[in-house]
Amino acid sequence: MTSTDTSLADYIRPILAESHVTATAFIEKTAAFALGDGSVMLASADNVSRVNVHPNGSILVAASDGKHLVTGGDDGRVVRLSAAGRTEEIATTEGHAWIDAVATGPDGAVAWAAGRKAFVRDGKGAVYSIDVGSSGRGLAFAPKGFQLYISRYNGVSQWFPRSTAPAKELPWKGSHLDVTASADGRFVVSTMQENSLHGWRVADGAHMRMTGYPGKTRSISWSPDGRWLATSGADAAIVWPFVTKDGPMGKPPLELGIRPSRVERVAFHPKAPVLAIGYRDGFILLVKMDDEGGGLQVRPVSEGGPVSALSWDANGMMLAFGTEEGAAGVLSLPKI
Repeated sequence: MTSTDTSLADYIRPILAESHVTATAFIEKTAAFALGDGSVMLASADNVSRVNVHPNGSILVAASDGKHLVTGGDDGRVVRLSAAGRTEEIATTEGHAWIDAVATGPDGAVAWAAGRKAFVRDGKGAVYSIDVGSSGRGLAFAPKGFQLYISRYNGVSQWFPRSTAPAKELPWKGSHLDVTASADGRFVVSTMQENSLHGWRVADGAHMRMTGYPGKTRSISWSPDGRWLATSGADAAIVWPFVTKDGPMGKPPLELGIRPSRVERVAFHPKAPVLAIGYRDGFILLVKMDDEGGGLQVRPVSEGGPVSALSWDANGMMLAFGTEEGAAGVLSLPKI
């Protein structure tokens, strides 16, 4: 295995967020930074602006479909923001309960969780809700069909909002946090309070345990070909293989970008076998996998404050990042 260190610091455009960066995403060609002070910074090629999306609260969660940024706050509101800075209130929860999770889906659909309920608004404005029995901690739309996965205590619920049938349950004891579905729809994986991941094969509900983390996994990202799932929670990005029908069972994960600092965020490039890794000490690396998943090309990008957000644009030419201390920026790649 070989590695080459190349600094990309000269290609970074700093953004003065001045608040905890909860999440970042690209809305078309504009980088959006959702902040703990309730505002969103919008950085286009020639302008940086701030939109006060949650004036009476903080942004707790955010998600993007590439056309809008959807934010949820401790003010109980779900808001959709365009690249031009226009806002639309999607919902206000009863009693202004905190928004625990948001997700974007097909044809402009939006999902959110508050308390023991999860909600979906489809592209035509119809709203559906379900009581999941405990707090919905994570949401993810399935890649096919109008269905939503909801992580909660003791498992994940697979819900078809337009159906009157009860949700299908994917059980496993413990507190499930975030949830994700593979692009081909074969696998569902949740992160857990117990420093582990749990997966299910959707076809038959077969279980998959992924353990050994020294810390909680709060960031997960699929490779563009769906063959790898990158995760945070260790002193390297732990990348699990999902090539065969058994997923990672019986196969060791890759450990990419090993450093003396905990990995906080991971984000796969949308087109190339390149993984962006953000660490607790503020360092960011781009790791290039070879065809066998072994060779690395490591490129230092930035330092300063625990990395709390990473996202690529649709073409994979720009990487937006932010930290808990309010540092942020956009890296424009000269080439990969």
